This record gives sequence, C-alpha cells and structure tokens, in this order.
Amino acid sequence: MIDLLATEKQLITAHLKPGGVAVDFTMGNGHDTLWLSRAVGEQGKVYAFDVQRQALDSTRALLEAEHAPENYTLILDSHHNCEKYVKEPICVGMFNLGWLPGGDKSITTLRETTLPAVQAAVRLLDTDGGILLAVYPGHEEGRAEGELITEFLSTLDRRKICCSKFQIVNSPTSPFFFLIEKK
Repeated sequence: MIDLLATEKQLITAHLKPGGVAVDFTMGNGHDTLWLSRAVGEQGKVYAFDVQRQALDSTRALLEAEHAPENYTLILDSHHNCEKYVKEPICVGMFNLGWLPGGDKSITTLRETTLPAVQAAVRLLDTDGGILLAVYPGHEEGRAEGELITEFLSTLDRRKICCSKFQIVNSPTSPFFFLIEKK
C-alpha cells in the first residue's frame, strides 16, 4: 500500500535546497516546520503560520527539544496573511489542511482563508520551487476546500505551473495531496 506521507516528502524534497526559504503554512505541532528547518539548513529560512497559540507553543517546544537550526520564524497569524511576512521567493511551501492533531476539531482551516493562502503561495514560489498541499476530505469543510483548490489550480497556465493531484481512487474520504511546481 502507498504511504502518502512518505510519497509527499519524496516529491517535495526535490525542491528543497540548502539556504532556501521555505514556508509551513499550517504549522500544527511543528513536524513539517522541523523537517523544513533541517532541510534548508543554517543558511536557510523557514516561516511557519498558525492561528492557534497551542500550535505555536507545541512547535516551539519541538524545535527546541530537537535542537533545530535557529532559522525559523513562528507566526501567530492566518496563512492567508503570509505576504505580510514573507518577502522573498520560496523554494518550498507546505500545507496540511484540517485541524490541529490532538486539538479542538471544531477549529479547522477554512476555504475562505485557504484559497487566498494558496494563491499567495503560488505568487511567492520561486522557479523550480514546489508546494505540497494535503487535503482531508473526510469532513465537510475539507471536502469543500479540496473542490475549491482543484478549481483554482485548474486555471493556472500549465506551461508555467504544473499541478498534480495524488489520491487513492477507491477511498474517496482518504487524504489526498496536490504538488504544485513552478517551471
């Protein structure tokens, strides 16, 4: 059986570069932030966003416990405001939509902010960069987010931006992901 998490990391790794700028648009408990911090290294930069103080505190604790390079900025704000903070082109962006693992399931990413965040991420994306976007259609908002993102990505010029979707076809409520690559 395919391991979606391993597949995601394998696909996005090709876009990571030492010294690059990466963004974790949904920091959650900080595992992607930690992974990105190590991948871009001491000379790189990672921005991580979340609207929940619990996520920021969990992420900070993980980064400190794991002795991550001090190359990160944790931001308590919505990912749709990313361009207020990120001014340079990014080599990688990661979205893990839905709710904070182990947190309040009534607090979830919303299509009203997710779509502008994805649009901003595409604008920030450097040549040869990639964005990985994990969608969880097992709840109503996740399903709606997936549909809205699919509609948006289908409008992008395929000669400049390649958008791929990875989904388990015979499991429609399982998570799926998009890989957005700039040529």
